[in-house]
Amino acid sequence: MHTLESLAEIYHRPLFDLLTSSRAVFVEHWPENEVQLCTLLSVKTGGCSEDCGYCAQSAHYQTGLRKEALMTVEDVLPVARRAKENGSTRFCMGAAWKGVRAGDGKFESMLETVREVGKLGMEVCVTLGQLGDEEARQLKDAGLTAYNHNIDTSPEHYPNIVSTHTFQNRLDTIASVQKAGLSVCCGGIIGMGESEDDRLKMLSVLCSFDPLPESVPINCLTPIPGTPLADVPPVDVFELVRLIATTRIALPGAKVRLSAGRDRLSREAQALCLFAGANSIFYGDRLLTASNPGVDDDKNLLNLLGLAPQPPRPTACFA
Repeated sequence: MHTLESLAEIYHRPLFDLLTSSRAVFVEHWPENEVQLCTLLSVKTGGCSEDCGYCAQSAHYQTGLRKEALMTVEDVLPVARRAKENGSTRFCMGAAWKGVRAGDGKFESMLETVREVGKLGMEVCVTLGQLGDEEARQLKDAGLTAYNHNIDTSPEHYPNIVSTHTFQNRLDTIASVQKAGLSVCCGGIIGMGESEDDRLKMLSVLCSFDPLPESVPINCLTPIPGTPLADVPPVDVFELVRLIATTRIALPGAKVRLSAGRDRLSREAQALCLFAGANSIFYGDRLLTASNPGVDDDKNLLNLLGLAPQPPRPTACFA
């Protein structure tokens, strides 16, 4: 397991040395020039009871976002089919609420949606907030591939970002997901006023998971007017690249997903992130409520870099 000290030693290497090491690790574990394309759909938007300081969907802030009802399976399936046609091999669904309980009507609806989306042959991931052992088991039985539950930042910085739940609440949900045998998709957001040490502490927590996370989304804050973090300055690109490279070295078998905030990065910055070890992106012009590069832009960039979309692997092992 990597400690904060060992991660700091990696992170603070001269940049070209760090990139040489991360690229070598990447090539050893991911020999194909492939990038997994994932589509993320907000299936229940707005009105969330949590006060996460970065989120447009929190009911605590005036962001101008309209609250919407939970999408039905009939609403979701056409979007999932288009995602598959466009090359996505993972379909992710997010709901803006505190969590789910077995037997609740909304949860039963999500289970049906998971079952039907799973029939399309894509990996299926959801992020539904907090859940326990029974909810995780039912999602697994419905055919869910992975559960996303980001820890966002370090344990120390977390109370500065949200007060309506704790860092331990996040870990408890992840433990239930692991107990059910689901793959864990877990990462964080940088650019929320945290230090570089906070980012490495977050990575150290991810490295302590058993089993390790199957995928690690690295998000850059998208400042939302009306939220407490609306005026936080953007992250330096080289800090982002260093974190991606360090994550690749520390978690060689995980997909490192270049996630929110990608629309604010130049093509050159995205290329450097992919070279450093990122091998998955969210694909499509929306990420829940945030903007994202267009499909054609992404196709052109991948083609320019000689990268290909990862083909479907519905029976992939995430050991």
